Amino acid sequence: MAYQVVWSPKALEDVEAIAAYIARDSTSYAAAVINKILDATRNLSKFPFAGRIVPEFGEQTIREQFAYSYRVIYRIQGETVTIAAVIHGKRLLEELDIDCLD
Repeated sequence: MAYQVVWSPKALEDVEAIAAYIARDSTSYAAAVINKILDATRNLSKFPFAGRIVPEFGEQTIREQFAYSYRVIYRIQGETVTIAAVIHGKRLLEELDIDCLD
């Protein structure tokens, strides 16, 4: 069964902010990081449970993939995988307001 992968507005904003921040120093590195983030999501339509369970939630349906030092956090609901957020690994998840994980 193939899952539909959708990006939340928050996750899209996160990726744009990451790209803009890194591009201040290096546009080529910014592109590489964004490509790595996108690559981390490419197989989610076939293997959504391959990511690790997010420790802060401890739920089977809230998982994450890693891209460099970024956490790509997503939720599996029915046949849909929603990319909820992309955050730096040093940020505390509890501080973030991620609507689609509530």
